[in-house]
Amino acid sequence: MMSRLHAIVISLFLCWSVSASSTAASCRDPDVARSFSNLAYAAAPDATIEYFGHNFFQITSSKGTKIITDPLAPGMHATPVVTPHVVTVGREHPNHNYVELARGNPIIIRGLANYGAEWNKVSTSVRDVLIYNIPVYQQAFGTALKGAAFVFDLGPLCIAHLGDLSHPLTPEQIKAFGKVDVAMIPIGGTFTMPPDTAREVLGQLKPKIAIPMHYREDMSLLGMFLKGFPNRRLSNNTLVVSKMALPAQTEIVVLTPYGGGYGRAD
Repeated sequence: MMSRLHAIVISLFLCWSVSASSTAASCRDPDVARSFSNLAYAAAPDATIEYFGHNFFQITSSKGTKIITDPLAPGMHATPVVTPHVVTVGREHPNHNYVELARGNPIIIRGLANYGAEWNKVSTSVRDVLIYNIPVYQQAFGTALKGAAFVFDLGPLCIAHLGDLSHPLTPEQIKAFGKVDVAMIPIGGTFTMPPDTAREVLGQLKPKIAIPMHYREDMSLLGMFLKGFPNRRLSNNTLVVSKMALPAQTEIVVLTPYGGGYGRAD
């Protein structure tokens, strides 16, 4: 069933990839990132990533642009105070689309239309960040549902949030993602891919840093995902990333959700 669904996705990428590749920098053109290699540049962080639990992150660019992803409704983790410029939603479910918590007047970018029935086509720049989406499928009790992954091109750094991805990537999807430096990757199974499939996707995308998400902080799932990979477990929810300080091979960085404590999330 999934192979047939993948065939449907392939045709969409023929339209998605052209618009994304025409304006992106680091994600779509690896040579652009290499041109920044000087000592002054190397000393500066390119992004700060904060983890708020489940699939909920905040990405802050070196120029201060703040993006939150898949905002989580209160009750499962401590709810942060966030005032982003942009909110992205990869799945229409309260565990991913609680945009009401964002203060100010951010731009809301939804990866799906008609409350999840169709994909939106996203390729837009907000301040210094290019944002585009990749159609994927999530899993729901054996039935494939539409989902959306998002790519954030910060110029020197390429960050991918894989949403509720439940399957290995097609060659067309891999090409559409581009050269990913940091990937937020679900590992929980049931609604997303399990650890073994997530490890396969790491081999396909080859990010320098992978941050696991959507695993209900189940240490057994985490252990299966980490096996054989260099890894770090941080006692806080924040990771500062510099292009010039990225590891040579994929490293998994486990962040502790904001406020600590773990809850159930679907």
